[in-house]
Amino acid sequence: MRFAKEPGEVVAKWSARDIPSQSGRVAVVTGANSGLGLVTTRELARAGARVIMGCRDAARGETARARVVEQVPDAAVEVRPLDLASLASIRAFADSLHADVPQLDLLVNNAGVMAIPRQVTADGFEQQLGTNHLGHFALTGLLLPSMLDREGIRSEGSRVVTVSSSAHKPGRIDFDDLMAERSYRKWSAYYQSKLANLLFAYELQRGLEAAGLATISVAAHPGYSATNLQQVGPRMEGSRIGGLLMSLGNRVIAQSDEMGALPQLYAATAPDVRGGDYFGPDGIAESRGHPKRVESTKASKDHDVARRLWDVSEQLTGVRYDAVVR
Repeated sequence: MRFAKEPGEVVAKWSARDIPSQSGRVAVVTGANSGLGLVTTRELARAGARVIMGCRDAARGETARARVVEQVPDAAVEVRPLDLASLASIRAFADSLHADVPQLDLLVNNAGVMAIPRQVTADGFEQQLGTNHLGHFALTGLLLPSMLDREGIRSEGSRVVTVSSSAHKPGRIDFDDLMAERSYRKWSAYYQSKLANLLFAYELQRGLEAAGLATISVAAHPGYSATNLQQVGPRMEGSRIGGLLMSLGNRVIAQSDEMGALPQLYAATAPDVRGGDYFGPDGIAESRGHPKRVESTKASKDHDVARRLWDVSEQLTGVRYDAVVR
């Protein structure tokens, strides 16, 4: 199969059947118990990877693991507790991996929350920014040493995949009210967190390149895909009408989670992927379809904003990236 070389280039429709062998590779997938994370876990395991499922609810994670094994009997999958809204949980998860996983090949930063009422994480961060960006920022920083060898030069193939959204397009980073303490709008907070995902992914790639490291950082988005993500906000608000509208959208407009997971699976496994790439669906408005290279907004490529966000993220999480050059 020929792979897309430039944004928007149309090639043969890539599917999970085209994933190269992942035998011998170890992957971590966050939010792995449902939706895009569950599909990503299953397909990486089907291709031969050992997959560690990072799940906030261990019981739900075990149920999801059983579903994967039912569909892929020889799957090497395991569940470990991971709450991205808690720095203590993130550190415990990273410590558990460092104890018995000497080398990590793939990290898929997939978990997220969307358009929920204002809440704060265990560490006092606004929940959407805290989970979607700061949690993954901390996790990646803590796991990155496992993606490098002891001399700091990792063999080819190590990747960090950060899942963003088309919703990054109206986003802006409000440094004056980053945690939305003065004014909270649920969708604006979501847009900000998804823009932060891309700023982080691109800045990480710049740092890896500057350090001469082979590990790459890439990003992906699923278009409009039917998952339980859309239902959480209305359920928390007790909005029956909101829930019905989201359910209707999932049934009538959205593509399946099977299709929605393809861009992040492509980013994670395709041999032509380059550091700093961004993948999404090839359909109208990137809402559905097979994966292709896509473009992100000018705001997502603002080096000054990215550096400032990185510095703030280090201060807030206490996690530093000593291996990269900035």
